[in-house]
Amino acid sequence: MSQFMVEINLPAEMTEEFTVKIPHQRLKVNELMENGKLLTYALSFDRQKLWCVVKAQTEFEAMEIISEFPLINFMDPTITELMFNNIVSLRMPLFSLN
Repeated sequence: MSQFMVEINLPAEMTEEFTVKIPHQRLKVNELMENGKLLTYALSFDRQKLWCVVKAQTEFEAMEIISEFPLINFMDPTITELMFNNIVSLRMPLFSLN
């Protein structure tokens, strides 16, 4: 299974049609993350770029996953296969019963 970085350009202006779909986008992102298909999801402060890492067999499959986004019609994605992706996770310290 490969990982793909998806860099997405977003529209400069948020129309009402775009804004109405944001809650649906968030639900889909959460679903894809819970299913392990989407590993990361980040939005630039100016809301012009979005980055996510998708877990898929092929670039085509990665695009199929991204096409599930409710906001896909407002997005201009570029997909790049990654050689590796180091993810830092916060871990709770292990407790000793001794």
